[in-house]
This record gives sequence, C-alpha cells and structure tokens, in this order.
Amino acid sequence: MRKCLTIFSVMIIIISMMIPQLHAQRKLAQTGFQFLSVGTDARATGMGEAFTTVDGTSSALFYNPAGLAGMTKLVDLSFNTMEWIADIQYSSGTFAYSPQNGKFGVFGISFMTIDYGEFEWTKVADNEQGFEDINIELGNPEPRAYQGGIGYANQLTDRFAVGGHVKYVYQYLGKSFIPIYTRTDTTIRLKSYSNDVFAFDFGTIYKTGFKSLEFGMTVRNFSQEVKYEREGFQLPLTFKIGFSIDAFDFFPKATVNHSLIVSIDAVHPRSFAEYLNLGTEYSFKDLIFLRAGYITGQDEYGLTAGVGFNLFGVAFDYSYVPFDAFDNIRRISARFSL
Repeated sequence: MRKCLTIFSVMIIIISMMIPQLHAQRKLAQTGFQFLSVGTDARATGMGEAFTTVDGTSSALFYNPAGLAGMTKLVDLSFNTMEWIADIQYSSGTFAYSPQNGKFGVFGISFMTIDYGEFEWTKVADNEQGFEDINIELGNPEPRAYQGGIGYANQLTDRFAVGGHVKYVYQYLGKSFIPIYTRTDTTIRLKSYSNDVFAFDFGTIYKTGFKSLEFGMTVRNFSQEVKYEREGFQLPLTFKIGFSIDAFDFFPKATVNHSLIVSIDAVHPRSFAEYLNLGTEYSFKDLIFLRAGYITGQDEYGLTAGVGFNLFGVAFDYSYVPFDAFDNIRRISARFSL
C-alpha cells in the first residue's frame, strides 16, 4: 500500500511539473492531426467522455491505457463507427488479450481510419469562371488518415495500475500545385502532402480502497513536432485527471442489481482552454445501460446521451450528441468479450 502511494505521488509530482511547461509552450488552435481528439467509442461519448477511470475493456486504449489492467475476461474486442461533421466517416476498433488472468499484464492493439469523402479540386485559371477542375489532372486524390497502435497495461498492486499505448499516425491531405521561384523564372510543381509520426499515450489508475472510488490520470498524443512546409506543429497533446465512483455503494441493498457510475475528468488540452467531462452510467443487472454526460467550454455541443445492451458476452452501445451548427452526431459500438 505504501509503495503504491509513493509511486502515485511521484507520478502526480511529475505531471504537475509538466503542466507549467505545457502552458508556456501552448499555442491555442495550432495543433494538427485533430482527428486524434475525436472520441469514437459510443459508451465513452455517451458519458461525456469522462472515461479516464472507467476500466475493464479494450476501449480504454483510446482514453487511458491503464484501464486495460482491469479486464476480467481473456479477450475483449470492440468496433466503433460514426459519421462526424461534414460527412467525415470514422471507423475504429480495439483488441485486448489478458493471458493467465493478467499475470503477465494485458496486451492490446488499436486502429482508426478516417474517410474525408470526395473533394472537388480546382486551381486558378484565366477563364470566365476564374478556376478550372483538376480532379483528373491530380488523379482524384482523396484526403485520408489512419492510426494503428499497440498497448500494454499491468496491475502493479491490487490498487495501482499503469499502462502505455504507442501508435503510428498518418495523414494524407492530397496534392497541390505550388510555385517554385528562381532568379530567372517561376515554375509550377505538383506536390503531394502527407505526414506520419509516432505518438505515445500513458496513464495510471489508483483504487483508493474507499468503496469503488478511483483516481486516474493520462497523457495522450505525446510526440515530436510535425511539419508540412515551413511552420511545424504538434499533435493535440492532452492531459486528463479524474475520478469515478459507483453512487449505489452508499446503498448496499441496491448494489445487487443496480449500479450508477459517476465520473468527472478535468482536461488540459494543448489546442484550447481547459474544460470538464462529466458523465454517468446507470446499469441494471449489467444488461441494460443508460448514460448521460456534459462537456463544458464547448461552443457547438455540450450534452451527451447513450444507451447500451449486453447479452451473452456481446454488447451494443449507441450515443447521441446534439450539435448547434452541424448535424447531430450518432455513434455505434459493438463489443465482444470471452
């Protein structure tokens, strides 16, 4: 117990020392690869993405990899799909394997693909319209992005878990005609814009021993700087710290068939101001789930809601997020555990 508290205290001190550094370096709205900031799991988004201390499934890879250590099954597999704003299609999934009941830790893999849809490419031209279509000339290049990663988590003590997630991230933005200037002339060259980088997520979860109260923290999307042309940028580095508890722990008779997880995360992103994730999940006999959440500090959305069903080891989840200026977002997830 004392060793666990020492480790957790050291981690908090290290993160506390990092926060001023993040403030000093922060350039609001100047990060790239923003698709990494979009949640795709229906259960997590239904809870307002207050998911830092919600463990036990492979989906933890996208929120706090330490959550893998809470798995009680041999394998866990999930798949998520959604249509984001402007008809951007997301697909993602996770897989986790816990040999010998987690004796050697829990191993996981993740993937995410983003389809930005069809684009009409043009360039300036000396005609009545002022532009001309160049889709054929460019070979119909469609922007796309994807991420693939491997993760590992271990329950160091009965109360303290730690996990990491290394991921390869790639983004292709299409092709463009750019001017090449020389002393005597200016020529036009066709250039393809793509970039890739390795990123790292790290997290911890600490069970206090007071009923089901848990604390956790995570750092996501830590990487080196990326550059397309002259100006470099970082990935959407995000620090979260949060806690969760089952409110029905205070009503022992109700815990037999009911649970009500209450979760709160404080979020420090590099790309914009701090905010809170607030979420709840009510479950009846681990068969039916009702979820609600709220995300503070957002201009276009705030409230979230979701439902889920779990039958014979197969779970289906749905979440709904109303947007002001865009179409409302719906996410669907399926999960299998054995």
